[in-house]
Amino acid sequence: MSDYTWKFSARFRRNAFGWRSDKPILRIKEATSEIKQIARKDPALAAAGAVSLLEKLSPALEAVDSSSGAIGSAVNRAIDTLVPIIAKADVNQATRQKWLERLWDAIQNDGMSYIEGLGESWGELCASTEMASTWVDELLPFVEQIWSSKDSGPGFYQGTTLCLSSLFAAGRHEELLRLLEKAPHKWWHNRRWGAKALAAMGKKAEALRYAEDSRGLNEPDWQISQDCEAILLSSGMIDEAYTRYALQANQGTSNLATFRAIAKKYPHKKSEDILRDLIASEPGVKGKWFAAAKEAGLYDLAIELVARSPADPRTLTRAAKDYAVERPQFALDAGMAALRWISLGHGYEITSLDVLDAYTAVIQVAAGAGMDEPRVRAQIQNLTSGCAPNNQFMKAMLAYKLLT
Repeated sequence: MSDYTWKFSARFRRNAFGWRSDKPILRIKEATSEIKQIARKDPALAAAGAVSLLEKLSPALEAVDSSSGAIGSAVNRAIDTLVPIIAKADVNQATRQKWLERLWDAIQNDGMSYIEGLGESWGELCASTEMASTWVDELLPFVEQIWSSKDSGPGFYQGTTLCLSSLFAAGRHEELLRLLEKAPHKWWHNRRWGAKALAAMGKKAEALRYAEDSRGLNEPDWQISQDCEAILLSSGMIDEAYTRYALQANQGTSNLATFRAIAKKYPHKKSEDILRDLIASEPGVKGKWFAAAKEAGLYDLAIELVARSPADPRTLTRAAKDYAVERPQFALDAGMAALRWISLGHGYEITSLDVLDAYTAVIQVAAGAGMDEPRVRAQIQNLTSGCAPNNQFMKAMLAYKLLT
């Protein structure tokens, strides 16, 4: 397949895209899919394609609006996919060195900082201690010079993370720690490599102290907790890892994602115990854990949460629909909670359709829950009578329904 022509190549020209991010995100997905398909048949060719795509990304994306973070996330996902493909390719040292030189040039010319995350994986990309050491010898003098500069203060050097990653991959742990002692600031972005080095040397208690000592103003506590958790887990100290770090180290994009991440990592823990610990960690927003409680099969707890604290009415309505047959009482309670919180003004940009949707879900499940329709209507009527002035639309939308 040496004569293979990459489909993505023509699509990633310099300034190939306008300001909208939807098309380039699609193209990035298509390109990574193409490379993954080739990797099944020819890993070396796929790695060469991955290097080519990474070179082309920043020039092609220069005009794209990155303010939403969507394009940056797409690039990071692509990097996560492509790095292992490049690292695992069985090629000679000369070929790998040329790949790395091309990627280093791309990083230095990355005006939008799209591919700067490659530095974190530089040691992995080197694929051998010998290659990693070669890059240490190339980059280390510049890092030391920048960090020792006293004229205008320490400057920024794009090769710093590459150097630290390479030192770690080369097994030059003591040298890595000595270098970090020269750093002008205690930034976790750099010091995490010191914690990794200490852990790799078997000094896990010292690694934990080193990481904890890195906390401070503007430092990413959740990232520090992630690494501390990993140190304890690798030492078999599972309960301590959970108690000290699990809740902060596994924050997901939603409360449900956070719960799932912790439950997956600590399968010996009861779901209810994990959930109650999470709820206790944020006492003012108990209702936001409704979806997680439902996911864990803790239906009574889920309803208990939204009885005391607001949750997204749309989420509650969906639950009322989804569980109408399987758990009608739970569905009825969820639907009534949706109407209650709408009546009290909760929910983002609630529309008349949302009100009717919740009402219909409640009426449809009432019989299955053993409640006659007139009684349900009476309860809903009671809710509408207490509507705040700015939520009178709910009363207006349901007035005809409640009279029929």
